[in-house]
Amino acid sequence: MKTQTENGNWTGGQSGPGITGLGLMAFLASGEDPNFGLYSNNVRRAVRGLINGQDGGTGYFGASMYDHGFAMLALAEAYGVVDDRQVWPNGKGPRTIGIALELAVRAALTSQRKNSLGGWRYSPQATDAGTSVSGAILVGLLAARNAGIEVPDEAVDRAISYYKGMTSASGQVAYSGGIGGFDESLARISIASLVYSLARRKDLPQFKATTAYLVDKMEFTGRSGFGWEDYQRYYQAQALFQGDVEAWKKWNKMLIRQLKTVQQPDGGFQGQHGAAVATSFSLLALALNYKFLPIYER
Repeated sequence: MKTQTENGNWTGGQSGPGITGLGLMAFLASGEDPNFGLYSNNVRRAVRGLINGQDGGTGYFGASMYDHGFAMLALAEAYGVVDDRQVWPNGKGPRTIGIALELAVRAALTSQRKNSLGGWRYSPQATDAGTSVSGAILVGLLAARNAGIEVPDEAVDRAISYYKGMTSASGQVAYSGGIGGFDESLARISIASLVYSLARRKDLPQFKATTAYLVDKMEFTGRSGFGWEDYQRYYQAQALFQGDVEAWKKWNKMLIRQLKTVQQPDGGFQGQHGAAVATSFSLLALALNYKFLPIYER
């Protein structure tokens, strides 16, 4: 709360629409009334910052599709619970949350149509794809669909087909392209397991393989494979909660103990990309305990 600027983002390391979106989600996950609660001003500033930073023509957020995916997810979680009339000082802004979300969805779908692999990469014009950035976009699209925004089944099916092709029989998940090297990245395995769950594809052998891999490695709450530790935990929490709730309960206890040992005196967390990123990811990994965000419902 203390590190948020007037334009809605947070200081302390990396910034951009994606980081603003993650911070917004952390506030929405707290259970406070987003319109009149303790943190309503923070919520309003973050929503304003996201909408003001969106390209009104293309619907695109930020410098990368990571930014776009996390910003789209945050708007989907804000849509329907944040009163647009409370967001803008004069009651009028460039567009409503709903319109901004629809534009963001359109941008993601337009990008996917250009992609022969059915996924996404760092740029909206990219022709290759990666399982990490595709997860940010696909979860955002599925959240928007849950919020009532039209997302064609064909788009979800193409993205899931991409993940199926990138998942090995062992449950390991490759990184980029049409196929790639399989190594132990619990972040990517968690992303794949989560998107299978949220897309209601739990009947797939790839879902069963990725979830079984995560459960088998459940005691490893620290860094494994390549990636950031806080990013990994953010997706691990959701994947285990959606895939095997009993396993999540055990893992969650370990996570709480671990985060207690690294939390800073000011309440935040430090990470590779700064306190704003690490704190948001860490709080959202814990937010499964409260289940206030629609995307966290089973």
